[in-house]
Amino acid sequence: MTPDKEIVISRMREIDAVTEALCSNESLASVLHAKDWSTSLPSQEKLSEMMDRLKAVFFPGYFGPSQVHRESLRYHVSANLDSIFRLLTEQIRRGGCFACADYATDCRGCDVAAREMAMEFMKRIPKIREYLAEDARAAYEGDPAATSPGETLFCYPSMLTMIHHRVAHELYDLKVPIIPRMIAEMAHSRTGIDIHPGAQIGSNFFIDHGTGVVIGETCIIGKGCRLYQGVTLGALSFSKNEDGTLVKGLPRHPILEDNVTVYAGASILGRITIGKGSIIGGNVWLTHSVPEGSRIVQSAGKAKPGEVLTGKTK
Repeated sequence: MTPDKEIVISRMREIDAVTEALCSNESLASVLHAKDWSTSLPSQEKLSEMMDRLKAVFFPGYFGPSQVHRESLRYHVSANLDSIFRLLTEQIRRGGCFACADYATDCRGCDVAAREMAMEFMKRIPKIREYLAEDARAAYEGDPAATSPGETLFCYPSMLTMIHHRVAHELYDLKVPIIPRMIAEMAHSRTGIDIHPGAQIGSNFFIDHGTGVVIGETCIIGKGCRLYQGVTLGALSFSKNEDGTLVKGLPRHPILEDNVTVYAGASILGRITIGKGSIIGGNVWLTHSVPEGSRIVQSAGKAKPGEVLTGKTK
């Protein structure tokens, strides 16, 4: 046997040993979630295709074919909707198998449940488009650098994020497992804007610049609100069960009433309410409710040694 052949055989044996270690029951138990390994998991690629088709339905010409004729628009919309329904049904079914809890009474009911959820979502598409059109208008009217609502669709990370969020939120509202979070994270990874699909966001919403914005699951945001980069609408603390695990589902994030503006770097934490028309200045740390029309800014001046500056209401 030649030296080269011995080296190849030795390498194959070492790789085989690594393979054996990775395929042992003990090793697999820590990484495989599905009880039934033959069941396909949700697909990032298929969800991405579905979102591309939804964008073409929401905003023809901006997404999908760049030239759209009104005479053939109905055909293109109908074809996309049919594909969206098929893609979504399959991904909801897979998401249900992944979650495998309170999704359907038995596995034979998963197909029926997935089709019903997918069709209910389809009925909400016209309303989602209305909200997104208002978001695009808010971006144009709220940014002097924007030349048209169409520019915000092509270029603004806020609009990409809101397309994903409005879709994800409706699926979350329908109690679809895992799929809403996957759709939300697609936008998060591209824009740096992190919105949980559970967050309730009113119409005419705009995030200027956007990078680093965090909006928690139980946030409620009214109409006409605007956020700048680095804003956190988060939780102040987390309640725990007796066994030390976190309590799920409690309202723990802020409520922003209509027409609230929050400037860059501000952190608003806990289940507090920011009154209608309020303005929260940059880098403010806020953990208490404020009434309608408040102006919250950082204290002026420099801190003396050992002194901590706090925010004040004007």
